[in-house]
Formats: sequence, structure tokens, C-alpha cells
Amino acid sequence: MANELPKELPPADIVIFGGHGDLALRKIMPALYYLFWHDHIDPSTRIFSTVRTKVSDEEHRSLVLEKFREYHPDNYFSDETWAVFSAQLFCVEMDISDPENYKSLAKSLNEFADRDRINYLSTPSSLFGDICTALKETGLVTQNSRVVLEKPIGHDLKSFQEIDDLVAAVFPESGIFRIDHYLGKDTVQNILALRFSNTLFMPLWDNKSIDHVQITVAETVGVEGRWGYYDQYGAMRDMVQNHLMQLLCLVAMEPPRSLQSDSDSVRNEKVKVLKSLRQMSKREVSENTVRGQYKSGVSNNKSVPGYLEDDDELHESDTETFVAVKADIDNWTWSGVPFYLRTGKRMSERYSEIVIQFKDIPHSIFPNDGQPLEANKLIIHIQPEESIRLLMMNKIPGLGKGMRLRPVELELNVAEDDPRSPTAYERLLLDVIKNDATLFMRRDEVEAAWEWADNILETWQEDNIKVKKYVAGTDGPSSSVALIERDGRSWHEDA
Repeated sequence: MANELPKELPPADIVIFGGHGDLALRKIMPALYYLFWHDHIDPSTRIFSTVRTKVSDEEHRSLVLEKFREYHPDNYFSDETWAVFSAQLFCVEMDISDPENYKSLAKSLNEFADRDRINYLSTPSSLFGDICTALKETGLVTQNSRVVLEKPIGHDLKSFQEIDDLVAAVFPESGIFRIDHYLGKDTVQNILALRFSNTLFMPLWDNKSIDHVQITVAETVGVEGRWGYYDQYGAMRDMVQNHLMQLLCLVAMEPPRSLQSDSDSVRNEKVKVLKSLRQMSKREVSENTVRGQYKSGVSNNKSVPGYLEDDDELHESDTETFVAVKADIDNWTWSGVPFYLRTGKRMSERYSEIVIQFKDIPHSIFPNDGQPLEANKLIIHIQPEESIRLLMMNKIPGLGKGMRLRPVELELNVAEDDPRSPTAYERLLLDVIKNDATLFMRRDEVEAAWEWADNILETWQEDNIKVKKYVAGTDGPSSSVALIERDGRSWHEDA
């Protein structure tokens, strides 16, 4: 193993509800293995997975290993480490909606009643209330208990509040960790470092210097066998209300008081941003939003079906798989700076990025062969590769007629000491184990995001604003291009 175990992380009991689901096997279990690999989990920690059918501990361990090798076919695996880690894995057969089924889990957990207990709810949010209530009724909630909730929580503001009320009746706010895995990505966290540790950027981070901001989360995949689930949510609920809102907050928030002594400092500033988001009128929703739905096309050099045929059945649905929004923040710092957000499935490329475009210089003294100077851009690439680049103008070397300029990029990336970069789930799970809620969403934060999203969703429904069709393998409907170009701007494209 890599390092000496930090003494501040004692043994804990971790319970994963929905332990054989895709998220648990693809993301959570590998993250726990790698945390153990790096000595962030005590060897005495126990990890319980709840399942609906009878499975022995050995069968469970074999399945976890099989899926680990399927999803993580790299060289960062040790038979010796796995042998120790897998001995911590246990399986509990239970109907998670029936408190009577929690007795066997209680028997195991109560062997170490004083341990920290982490309950990870990797289930549909409709079950969150039942699980928390059952934990309380069976005496499984102690002062050292906390709960992790996956997004999206609810379908709108009202359903979120109903679910969260049930959770809050069992756990205090300080013990509720509402997770958004984007906040665990290194480059996303680096936004805070870039903004608040460099005097180069701090005085330029406002409407005096920044022209606009673009946030894009593009996927090449379709709904991948999740049609029934996805059709209930769509891109606005599944992506914009959480992932894109969180990225917007990190770009637009004011400096927090501290990152160490108070986990609420960052969250306080994010809430201020969300409450400053302009609520659009019906006319503004029609003008400043685009909803799209992919039809058949070519993606990754393969013919792919449209959304309505994506699970080999024909459907009728007006659910959006693409959203573009022009958002405004009504405060002194950002007034007049539009935030262009877009996300979609079956796009031409898979990438997530934030582009901070600065204003043009007021007057150019360079002839530059009649070519305009490009505005400075800070390009924060989140996936698939993580990078930060600063686009600036520079003189072309050599002799020539006049002084000619061209854009060059400065790489603002730190070389990794470890060739394997930790995943977002590793970072966030470690924060849960350490009981650090800084990068998790607080209730009022989620409520503010839902309130803004609900206004758009309700207008789409009331005004019958239909989806615009776009061909799979492209960059969304043409109206999303018009959304930004009518302001004299363009979506960023890497050359």
C-alpha cells in the first residue's frame, strides 16, 4: 500500500443501499478499493451492500471483482491488496422499504455501535425517505451516522422538499451529504485555487473584464438502456439543475471566508449566486432557451437510433435530450455578463468545459494584416482530459511586414506525481469519511437550483414549447447556435 494510514480516519461501517446497482459496482466500489489502496480506509472498516436476492459474501466479492476488472482494466490492481480489501465486503439480503428486513443489518452494525456509520443511498430518490425512516425505526441512526444522497433528488422543487423532509426527520443537515460527482473532479476544484490564490485573475473576475461565460457538458452516448428513467427527467433535470448549476456557482461565487474551518463558507457563497439567477419571464424562456431531442444519425462512426427508438422500441415523447440556456446573474459583479449553458446526448464529441471569454481590447494598435485580434480566453477542460489553458495574443517570430500577432496557449497544468489520477468519487467519498461537507450541496442550495429550473420547465409545458430535432453526432439544434450568435458571439470550438 502507498502511504501510512492517517490517524484521523478510524474504522467505520459503510452501508451501500442498492449495492448491486450500476453506480455501486461501476463507481462506488472501485473508489473504495482505491481509497483502501492509498491507505485512506482502515483495514477494520466494514462495507455492507444491500441486495434484493440471497447472495453469499463470497459470491458478492466475486461479482465486485468481476465488475471492477470490467470497468477498470488498468494496471492499478494488486492481488495482495484485493485479498485484504475484499475481506471487508459483506452482503445483506433485504427489502429496503421494509423495516423488518433491517434486523440482520442491525445485528452486524451493533457489534461496533460507536463507529461512524455512512449510509450511501445508491437508489432512486423515491426510496430515500423509506430507507431513512427504516434506519431510525430500527435504531440504526446514532450521533455518528451520516447519509449520502445521489442526484437528482426529486423531480421538481416540491418533490425534492417532500423527500428531503423525510431524510431531515432522521438526520441533521450536518449529516446529509447530497453528492454531485462533478464537484469531485480535480479541475473543478482547481477553479477555486485559480480564482482565489492568484492576484493575476482576482481583479479581472467581473463584468468589467469578462465578456461572457460558456459552460458545456456534451456526451456522445444516448440513454444507454435507461430510456424509462431518463424520459421522466430529461436534460434539464438530469444535468442542468445540478451539474451545470454547480459549475456556474464555482465560476460566479465570491471568495468564501475559509476552506478549512467552516464547510458552510463555500456553500453560503454558492447559494448567493443561485438566488441571484434571474427568473425568466415566459417571453425570456422562449427566447433564451432551446430544448432538443436527437434523431438517428452517426456517432463514433456507427449508425445509432434516435431517442424515440433508443431501446429498440418505438416511443412517443417530447422529453429533451439537449438544452441550451442563456442565463443572467443579477448582482453587481456579473450584471451584463451572459452565461451560456448547454448539454446534450449524442453530440459530436464527449467533453465538458468552461470558457471564460474576456472583453476585446478597446483599441488595437496592430495592423495584423487586417485580421482581428482574438479575445483572451481561459479554457477549463474538465473531461475527458483535465486541463486549464489561457489563450493570449503573441508576436509571430521573425522578420516581416509590420508586427503580426497570433493566438498562443499557456498551459496552466500541474504535472501529476501519481500516474493514476483519483476519480471524483474517491475524493468525495474520502470527504464523507472525513465528515467534510464543503463540496456537497446544502438544502437551500438545491432548493434555489430547483426553483430556477422549475420556472423554465413549467413555461415549456404551459406554452407547449416543443423539442427541436437534431441529428445524432452533431452539436445540437441549429437554434442553439442562433441563441449565442444573435448576441454577436459563438460557441467555443478547439481548432
